[in-house]
Amino acid sequence: MSGRSILIKTEIPGPKSREIAARKERYVPSALDPLAPFYIAEGKGALVRDVDGNQFIDFTGGWGCLVVGHTPERVVKAIRDQAGKFTHTDFTAIPYEPFVALAERLAGLAPGPSPKQVAFFNSGAEAIENAVKISRRYTRRSGVVVFEHAFHGRTLLTMTMTHKAKPYKSGFGPFASDIYRLPLPNPYRNNMGIEDFERAFLALVDPEQVAAVVIEPLQGEGGFIVPQDGFLEYLREFTTEHGILFVADEIQCGFGRTGKFFAIEHVGVEPDLIAVAKSIAVGLPLSAVIGKKEIFDRLPGSSIGGTYVGNPIACRAGIEVLNLIEEDRLLDRAVAIGKTIRNRFLDMQKKYPLVGDVRGLGAMLGMELVKDRLTKAPAKAECAAIVQECLQNGLIVPSAGIYGNVIRLLVALVITDDQLGEGLDVLDAAIRKVSKG
Repeated sequence: MSGRSILIKTEIPGPKSREIAARKERYVPSALDPLAPFYIAEGKGALVRDVDGNQFIDFTGGWGCLVVGHTPERVVKAIRDQAGKFTHTDFTAIPYEPFVALAERLAGLAPGPSPKQVAFFNSGAEAIENAVKISRRYTRRSGVVVFEHAFHGRTLLTMTMTHKAKPYKSGFGPFASDIYRLPLPNPYRNNMGIEDFERAFLALVDPEQVAAVVIEPLQGEGGFIVPQDGFLEYLREFTTEHGILFVADEIQCGFGRTGKFFAIEHVGVEPDLIAVAKSIAVGLPLSAVIGKKEIFDRLPGSSIGGTYVGNPIACRAGIEVLNLIEEDRLLDRAVAIGKTIRNRFLDMQKKYPLVGDVRGLGAMLGMELVKDRLTKAPAKAECAAIVQECLQNGLIVPSAGIYGNVIRLLVALVITDDQLGEGLDVLDAAIRKVSKG
């Protein structure tokens, strides 16, 4: 198949990709299991070219790391410039200005009137670990409340906080203590009302023992679930009443993907702490906890940090990512992309009974696939078949959900209208084929 952007020259995977894959089988653990069967040679914007010369449209965005696309020129230039000056000192050994500059920018973007500060780390899981650590120190409590379908990482603590057992948790216990899971009011999958939440909370754990409630304002890996209207506002009131910190996990939904810089801005809530990563630095290892200054002021010296946290190359990249988001009006672009995707998804829902639900915010949209709309039985096998059909026809599209039955889009906000339309055409054709099959 060939199109305006998609160009398939060989079978998928091609001979060069198969040769590399054979080496992978020998030297790389099978647990590191790629979605794509081919190997990338170059990426630009929303396009990827593999080692055999095939060109694909990328709807994964590096699992959400590439809001500004593959290899944006000004970010690459900043990385090269910084690498030529110094690559590392550790900020707590010899500090450097890019660390401070990026912290200043992120503190200014954080919602709410409270003065903010920023601590940098390496990965999303590390940001969540430190958000919990900070919450426990500040409140002098140990409990952490999380939600069904949540994904917070794969370290010991964060895999405990993550819901999905396979492949993330099975066989890796025992798990961390004092983690409590509650249902999330989910408009599609349960009838839980906001009024039911407090009863469930009080039956599970004493609020006086809880340091933090950690929630994704829009769940990512869990299936692009948007909490019931009014729930996040209620949760802010509930946590304030009980002296619990409200921690927003914006690792996947932050950095403009939903049409707001932070997804929590859609409901006008000020969290106590916000964890960010992924698109912060085009996939370079960088994450952050943005929080109220009064909370950080309670921490003793050297109680947070790490050798590589806030490395200067990633900080320079992060500054340019913010410049691109602001100067290229990518928040507005996310809204426009979201309208196009939503309209196409709703059209697919009308045509194909397989599509049970369409949901999300801005450009962060997904569709849940079901075998039957009445029973809502998850269509996991059909979802996997659609992903594979797309791969064979030039589109890299990810799935998600605790049942593995959600098609999710994490497109770069620099994608062109033609590329977006072409990719959605491939997805539509794949759903049509699998539905008939």
